Amino acid sequence: MSDGVIPDASVDITAEVCPMTYVRVKLALERLAAGGVLEVWLTGEEPLKNVPRSAREDGHQVLCIEAGEGKSRLLIRA
Repeated sequence: MSDGVIPDASVDITAEVCPMTYVRVKLALERLAAGGVLEVWLTGEEPLKNVPRSAREDGHQVLCIEAGEGKSRLLIRA
């Protein structure tokens, strides 16, 4: 689903709870150059719904959402 996109950075928020899930993602996105790709590892239904929505609201592009058993993976373009 990620079509060979190689992330520039990665953040694991599997141990975080809202609102820290998106805070950690937002800080990581701010460190990337424009157009950079952030890989996000997360768990749970709430972050899987809220993190992509918040990223889009902040003007970022969600490239892929790979929901898995246990951990899920997002790719977000800054």
